[in-house]
Amino acid sequence: MVRNLNHDTFLVIRYVKRRLTVLLDIDGKHEWRECLDVPGVRLPRGYFFGTSSVTGDLSDNHDIISLKLYQLTVERTPEEEKRDREVFLPVVDNLKLPGMEAPLEPLSGLALFLIVFFSLVAIVFAIVIGIIVYNKWQEQSRKHFY
Repeated sequence: MVRNLNHDTFLVIRYVKRRLTVLLDIDGKHEWRECLDVPGVRLPRGYFFGTSSVTGDLSDNHDIISLKLYQLTVERTPEEEKRDREVFLPVVDNLKLPGMEAPLEPLSGLALFLIVFFSLVAIVFAIVIGIIVYNKWQEQSRKHFY
């Protein structure tokens, strides 16, 4: 979406009151479109913001022309201040990641019994078929007349 355009593209990242928002202006019309809005994001304090336009083997090239960073003054209750001070790892409340479905319920006793029973029946069936095939092969190999 942002390759080979005749105008600059802009990206705004906001983190205010545990809400992370990313806005894009890729049309060059100074109209912001929401790209991402995640509530419940808790970031630790005391870290630095960094950017890079390097994409590994340089198959794609982006130029970062400027960065404008602002620290917003937001009034917080003493409870919010204490809660934000205790964050050591970045966390998102109630985030369900793709592929992280609820764990499966354990099998009931009857289901477990049926699985084991039919597995044993299948193994016995395979052994019987194997013995029959082996005996037929042995019988065929003995019938050679020289």
